[in-house]
Amino acid sequence: MIGRLGTRGCRPEQARHRVPGHPAPAALRRKQRGVALITAVLIVALATILAVNVGFDGFMDQRRSATRFALDQGFQVALGAEAWAADTLRRDGMQSREQDDFTEEWATPIPPIPIEGGEVAGYLEDMQGRFNLNSLVIRQGTQLIPDPRAVRRLERLLEILELETKWAGLIADWIDSDGQANFPDGAEDAVYTNQPLPYRTAEMPITRTSELLALPGFGLERYQRLEPYVTALPIGTPINLCTAPPEVLDALVEGKRQFTLGRDNVIELRKERCHPTLQEFQSGLSNEERKELIEGRVVGQTSQYFRSTVWVTIGTTQLTLYSLLYRNDRTNLVRPILRSFGTA
Repeated sequence: MIGRLGTRGCRPEQARHRVPGHPAPAALRRKQRGVALITAVLIVALATILAVNVGFDGFMDQRRSATRFALDQGFQVALGAEAWAADTLRRDGMQSREQDDFTEEWATPIPPIPIEGGEVAGYLEDMQGRFNLNSLVIRQGTQLIPDPRAVRRLERLLEILELETKWAGLIADWIDSDGQANFPDGAEDAVYTNQPLPYRTAEMPITRTSELLALPGFGLERYQRLEPYVTALPIGTPINLCTAPPEVLDALVEGKRQFTLGRDNVIELRKERCHPTLQEFQSGLSNEERKELIEGRVVGQTSQYFRSTVWVTIGTTQLTLYSLLYRNDRTNLVRPILRSFGTA
């Protein structure tokens, strides 16, 4: 009894003499369990973040690979459509070399054709039905100098389109290599080197009409208005009367608006034949105009340069291929000389 009482009596003493600040064993165990729980939550959170990141990266890699594969596949399909367009032009050249107009096979758009996972469509345009910006200059030895008559024709086109006529002289100065600014409208290197980002004029024939955007103040709105009526082809390439828009036809002759005013009649006649033919066009010209336009080979009835536009859609991926095709009149071979890409 005494022993048991003595032992019991020691326990309070031991409790009273416990080191201050040290928790009791039960409290210590509860604290350790709290730390373990927080650690486990952190580990789960980190693992979740890592898993989500790995999953997202994997999904993006898979999507990028699928898109890249679709673009590669779309490019090959577009090249096939381009070859189809070239073959159409080759067959057209074999059948008729006297004229190119909208009644021929090349002028019929390719309707949407189903392919694996999508479709392909496209059409051909006669680029010689537009005003050739490179015709603003002529070669004189090794120099390119402005052609005042061509500049005046572009001024008339700009006037018909309700754009400032000053751009004709500015575009001619961009291409010519004489270093002299046209009067009254012109600009050479002195103007362009004073821009916030200085640059110089091209002083050579342009390859794309988008170079017009390099003219200070020209702007996208003017470009979009003018672009359907202009092109960039070799110097001396004639305009095809059979496919030229009424605006371009009226810009060829001073003071005439017969084609823009009779636009509906032009559209209806072109469903059946070439209009206007060389004979119809020159019937209303003076001797001087006939010498300039007909004898100077400014206009004609045939074309060598066409642009193929092909749209390819595979899944959610879209690809547009623009190809400038050249048809050799002597050999009747058709080949692409310029390609560009975009998204539909």
